[in-house]
Amino acid sequence: MKYSTITIFGLGIILCISSCKNKNPNPILASIDLKRGELLLCSTEQFGDVNFSLSCNYETRETFDLALSLLHSFEYAEAEKAFVKVLDADPECAMAYWGVAMSIYNSLWMQSDLSYLKKGEQLLEIAKTLPATKLEKEYINAISVFYKDWDTKDKKTRKLLYENKMKELYNNNKTDVEVAVFYALAIRAAADPSDKTYTRQKKSGKILEELFIDKPNHPGIAHYIIHNYDYPELAQLGLSTARKYAEIAPASAHAQHMPSHIFTRLGLWQESINTNINSASSAVCYAESVNPGANWAQEIHAVDYLVYAYLQMGNNQKAQEYLNEMQNVKSVFPKQHFATTYALSAMPVRMILENKQWEEATKLDLPSINFTWETLHWEKAMHHFGKALGFAHTGEIELAENELTTLKTLHQKLLDEEELYKAGQVNIQVHAAQAWIELAKSNDEKALKLMKKAALLESQTSKHAVTPGELLPADELLGDMLLELNDPMEALKAYEINLLSHPNRFNGIYGAALAAKKSKDLDKAISYFKQLIELAKYSNSNREELIEAKTFIKNQNI
Repeated sequence: MKYSTITIFGLGIILCISSCKNKNPNPILASIDLKRGELLLCSTEQFGDVNFSLSCNYETRETFDLALSLLHSFEYAEAEKAFVKVLDADPECAMAYWGVAMSIYNSLWMQSDLSYLKKGEQLLEIAKTLPATKLEKEYINAISVFYKDWDTKDKKTRKLLYENKMKELYNNNKTDVEVAVFYALAIRAAADPSDKTYTRQKKSGKILEELFIDKPNHPGIAHYIIHNYDYPELAQLGLSTARKYAEIAPASAHAQHMPSHIFTRLGLWQESINTNINSASSAVCYAESVNPGANWAQEIHAVDYLVYAYLQMGNNQKAQEYLNEMQNVKSVFPKQHFATTYALSAMPVRMILENKQWEEATKLDLPSINFTWETLHWEKAMHHFGKALGFAHTGEIELAENELTTLKTLHQKLLDEEELYKAGQVNIQVHAAQAWIELAKSNDEKALKLMKKAALLESQTSKHAVTPGELLPADELLGDMLLELNDPMEALKAYEINLLSHPNRFNGIYGAALAAKKSKDLDKAISYFKQLIELAKYSNSNREELIEAKTFIKNQNI
């Protein structure tokens, strides 16, 4: 798969700050692994506008603002390098240490390597010994509570402590844009993924929307609005911002990708495809500069969304092309990043399940890449869930039950590790897999009860920010089961509920059309089959569902 070429900008960039005073750095710095080197920015375009009031050397301010812009677009590695440039030029710039600590925090991302916590703690201890303004000291003290006692306090507790500190900072500095932006992000980072009221997301979004009026080119404001509204119930609120964000920070692979979170929630597949092609292209450029033999997590993350979008348009050919490329990935960076482990695990399972290739599902293998799979319980669960559904649909009940046993074991491991969100997702898969096994055993009533329970559990939790969506939505699977049980009217209800939270899903629309047809609801059958044809009109797809839809519409003489 060839991506469009982006000019490599930054291979020759050296941000030289020659007029800074010659100061001696803290000796502890020598023991801390800091990212240094040229900034590798794969575009001559910008990362948005920020303007941070800083007490450090005047000559460092442009570099500091660039670092802050990179941080706001989650270009964490380059942000750290830029902050370190400030630190090297002015070792007494306390906020440069703060900047590195913020760059390794990754507030909305899961991190399996916890070495960053000790690093952040050490940096902030140095920062506290340096001269700083009152506001700068408050910034440093705020993020310090996240790093303090990291080995005895859980991450959720530390996020809440940081949010409370930022609230104090915000209440005392209501007119400071950056304080407000970082406070809003802290609110969002501390949100409970099981809270379907989205109270924190709405609170954070309100702060940011008010800021966006006067600061329309600020990368963090736009970015965090999208993260707040990355839910089916809220996505429409973020659509206009999503369409602007990529223009604010066109040089950022993550900024190019982020609009697709909103596009995916709203079923705007072509817009998702367009922005993720740009994101993957930028990510490939960056990888060629940083680590030519490996794939960057941002590229893999973007391709995950590309595969999902192409599948929803019925375009198996394009989805398979991207999947094939990802299955040839041998090395990734950062190593074992959650966006990478999730995507490489989910894509092959998703491709097979979306096409209901049950025999193929029984042959699924884990990706060959050298991850520590024994620690990746959710990722492994997706694999075993796919196989369980495959064996259940092909009538190999004993093998299906073996997969179910593995799923239950993985669920328990996640509970033991207090990974409650991930455990909840696997629990949904446990119920769904068991439901289809019971159906294969002709235990219809028990099967339906389990599948309804899976749908209920899924309705009570939110989609994780990294994922484009479930492997198969539980309400969609419930509709499929109700059709199997010859109850098309109830199946239609399940599919329509599913389409409210998963608009324009190919299988959801097809299922609704088929259920309506079998329910003798001609108007709805015509409407849904037309939607399916419209959805795939640019895909040159040969999926059987589309052939059926076109034949049905033709026979209606429409």
